[in-house]
Amino acid sequence: MDQSGAEEVGMHCHPPVHSPIPSGENSVWADVSSLLEAACQELQDGDLIHGDNFNLFAAMSALEIMDPKMDSGIVCKYYSVDEAVENGVAPVPISSDKTIDVQCTIDIMDHLLACEATWHNGHSLAQTVFSCIYLLRPDRTSSHAILHSYCRVIRATCKAVVSVVSDARTHEEEDLFTMTYGLPLHGDGDEKCLSMLNAVEEMIYRQLRAYIEPLQLNLDLEEGFCNALLCRIRFRKHFFHVLTCMRRPQGRGLELARKHIASCMSELECILKSAEFLRFGAFGTCDDGVEDRTTASGRAPIGFDASLNSRSSAPTPPRAIKFLSWEKAIKYFLKLLHDLDIVCSYSLDPMLEGVLRFVVQFQKSKPDLVARAHLQVRIHIIIFFGFSVLSICEQLLLVQDGKLYGRDPIFAVINKAAALPEVTKNHDIQKNEYIVQLGQLVMNMLKILCTNAAWQRRKLGKILQDWRVIYVQIYYE
Repeated sequence: MDQSGAEEVGMHCHPPVHSPIPSGENSVWADVSSLLEAACQELQDGDLIHGDNFNLFAAMSALEIMDPKMDSGIVCKYYSVDEAVENGVAPVPISSDKTIDVQCTIDIMDHLLACEATWHNGHSLAQTVFSCIYLLRPDRTSSHAILHSYCRVIRATCKAVVSVVSDARTHEEEDLFTMTYGLPLHGDGDEKCLSMLNAVEEMIYRQLRAYIEPLQLNLDLEEGFCNALLCRIRFRKHFFHVLTCMRRPQGRGLELARKHIASCMSELECILKSAEFLRFGAFGTCDDGVEDRTTASGRAPIGFDASLNSRSSAPTPPRAIKFLSWEKAIKYFLKLLHDLDIVCSYSLDPMLEGVLRFVVQFQKSKPDLVARAHLQVRIHIIIFFGFSVLSICEQLLLVQDGKLYGRDPIFAVINKAAALPEVTKNHDIQKNEYIVQLGQLVMNMLKILCTNAAWQRRKLGKILQDWRVIYVQIYYE
């Protein structure tokens, strides 16, 4: 229904009754219940009441009251983290029974893995990983060594992923939300997450070897629980090493990153094997809908509420989220690690033809955004057409002393790609603005090739005109 229709409906309504709510300096509160009731009787399916200034952007950002997918307040069980904590949603310790405490801790680890994979696949960080109340209140877990160290490395990992995706600038809004919405992504002491995780790993290993007091009281379950915890902690440790090693300047960390990738894959296989014990050995069978569950045990995790951050997650209504199952999350990370291994395996030879072939071939495997972001950063290390000292981030210097990786003159890369005579290496042509523009255009093309397939055709079409112009300029130069 248009605006005139809305006015006609209003003419048949009783005048609004003033509300007892005090009026403000520039506002007057009025009861419009009768107007809304009359409008509801007149409206048909698909009709809309709107003003003249209502546009597509407003429609995309609008709230649809009483629709669980579009109303940011309808699904909230708790209105604040403090309220959820007071109601015992995220207890510390999780249980006074040590056996149950260990089982629930493993469930939290598994669900966080599913949340992280769901986040990588395009959902909001606030409504996935940070639906965990233990992450939102990091100080509360200090007395629980295993959970505390695990939450710290999760926050540090999220920070590293956000950093590389933001620096690569190949993401679109449907790929991954890099906005953190004021979430505690930078917890005090998180820089020591690896040392804390190593200490916990050593403690559990010693408990497994019966050198000290057991982890929990049921000795028949001790080995299964310790192994399940160890493989999850070790995966987290190695995965964080992968992310940090791949950001080292001049590709110095790539060989070490590949070793950590291999360790990650090995630990993921161990995590998969632990499912049988967790599902059947610890507390009996739990087969009801296990294929859709987000934990290896098939049980719902403690300490999560996806609706807590829904109001602060974006300027648009929150999305309805279906978390990836635990098994699908495992498969996602195996694919991600395989793609990262391919990125690490590419040589540092700055040949433009080879770079283009590699990027095109890599994209055929449909890599995730995180892998494409690391590819983009990797490409910037391999080949950069520019003549000033630039950096992709604080730790990644692209050009040092006017040379690629500090060793290859930049113009030499252009010479190889254009098959120019060797004498041009010392010629002033390298300072020509058209040559500089050509380099920037090539970099833009490589960046586009690292985006998702849906955007590539549109963006490549837009730069065709730029290629034609630069061709004419250089040809007649």
